[in-house]
Amino acid sequence: MQYDHIIQARFLERPNRFIARVELDGRTETVHVKNTGRCRELLTKGALVYLEKSDKAGRATAYDLVAVEKGKRLINMDSQAPNRAVGEWLPGGELFPGLVSVRPETVYGSSRFDFYLETTSEKIFMEVKGATLEEDGVVRFPDAPSDRAVKHVEELIRARKAGYRVFVLFVIQMENVRYFTPNYDTHREFGEALCRAAEAGVEILAYDCLVTADSMRINRPVPVKYTEDYEWLSRIPGPLLKWYDGNRRILPWREEPSPYRVWISEIMLQQTRVEAVKPYFEKFMEKLPDVKALAEADEDTLLKLWEGLGYYNRVRNLQKAAIQIQEEYGGQMPSEYEELLKLKGIGSYTAGAVASIAYGRAHPAVDGNVLRVAARLRRDGRPVSDPRVKAGVESALREIIPADRPGDFNQAMMELGACVCIPNGAPLCESCPLQELCRAHLEGEEQSYPGRAVKKPRTIEEKTVLVIRDGNRTAIRRRKNKGLLAGMYELPSMEGFHTAEEVAAYLAEKGMGLLQVRPLQEARHIFSHREWHMKGYMVRVDELDAGEQPEGWIYIEPWETREKYPIPSAFSAYKKYINVLECEAPEIDSREQ
Repeated sequence: MQYDHIIQARFLERPNRFIARVELDGRTETVHVKNTGRCRELLTKGALVYLEKSDKAGRATAYDLVAVEKGKRLINMDSQAPNRAVGEWLPGGELFPGLVSVRPETVYGSSRFDFYLETTSEKIFMEVKGATLEEDGVVRFPDAPSDRAVKHVEELIRARKAGYRVFVLFVIQMENVRYFTPNYDTHREFGEALCRAAEAGVEILAYDCLVTADSMRINRPVPVKYTEDYEWLSRIPGPLLKWYDGNRRILPWREEPSPYRVWISEIMLQQTRVEAVKPYFEKFMEKLPDVKALAEADEDTLLKLWEGLGYYNRVRNLQKAAIQIQEEYGGQMPSEYEELLKLKGIGSYTAGAVASIAYGRAHPAVDGNVLRVAARLRRDGRPVSDPRVKAGVESALREIIPADRPGDFNQAMMELGACVCIPNGAPLCESCPLQELCRAHLEGEEQSYPGRAVKKPRTIEEKTVLVIRDGNRTAIRRRKNKGLLAGMYELPSMEGFHTAEEVAAYLAEKGMGLLQVRPLQEARHIFSHREWHMKGYMVRVDELDAGEQPEGWIYIEPWETREKYPIPSAFSAYKKYINVLECEAPEIDSREQ
């Protein structure tokens, strides 16, 4: 993009956003400003400016102010220049090989986008924004609130959902900048809209320009940082990793971080303490050492290995994902984050953990520990259960995660939350490597963060649990394959609380010869959204096989609860009565197991 008839002048003042007064050849000249933005950082008294002589006869101002020197930078501030420069650059095919059509100023919905483009296979909308606000090599947009810019971004999101490929291209009207970021200080709504757009698939690009007094040309891509306070957050990795190197716990999955081992450990660690997971992990690895073994395991083996960890759908999904890996990936766990997300039971956290720890890919892994650390660092009072909070933290960490140590960075963040920035009681701030960066700590408000969502009250369910025995055998039954504790084995129970007489009558109807009904202690088990309140009875019968056989009931020896039948921890208060007068398990040849 080339200008004609450029001359140099000195800036004096700007009476309004449309005009400026400059010193030109010893006289004061009123000129037109081709950028109606604020531009206060650029138009300072005495600044060297560049004017283009207008070719329009009879105009009130004979010159247009198109560029200004700021220190050692030459900045183009012509608001029409970005579109002109992009219009000249696009046909070259650098951004879109196979471009067959470029059409400017195209209406979509209630907006007019700067460009509509077509390649041999795609239809594309592009909105162009010129950026001139720079400080220490960081460029921000906008320099003043712009509802129109927010509207354009929201319209682009709609176009993306309609199937178009869509772009926001920030043309940085200068050279040699560090990165581009939304200007949250000036217009937070625009920054938030841009983040939503990126999450929705709108492609956000920034390019700097080669600027001379009489030209501006698109030059090269510039990193885009969406995170508010990126400079401050970018100071985290150094001290965090130094602390981690000296304080990391020795954990079995860390010492041999193969993709399979990392995956299994991360699924086990969801909703479960590290110390509780260790023996489960070792036993799981012993029985099912690889993807193939997991894919081929029978369900009872899986559930028995998981017994006591809870949330049993986790292990079912593990097997479904293992089968996917066998069928779709040749038995090798995929290394790319996007492919990991396609596996059953794997979300952004687990995909990030496996990709970063096992494969060295720079993706964040954000769990509850990391969310708590982030909330205190940033003094963010929003509930961490809000999906938008997690998405924001993932976006922020993605921009600062070190490419050479992504797995260590993710584990360090989790370790910090588990061991120092703890959830219950006062965090151990004196041991924290980030205490000088932590805004909650600096204000003495550590325990005020994160915010808490109002929890819905749990549903209370009352049950009468029956430990029914004849000699050594005990009755159990299998739960339905859907719903809570699907497919698990349980002790028989009656809905509601019942007396010993009511229990006796219930079992007598089934033809069982009762010898004794003795009350056991009451118990309670808490699930995420419900509670079981239980009272129990030990029931002695003549012979379990006699009389009516309730559907799904089976009769087991005490040793079989350890070896074969997974009974969930919800019944832990009553499981011990299965093993009363326990006989020795029979000898089993390991080759036959």
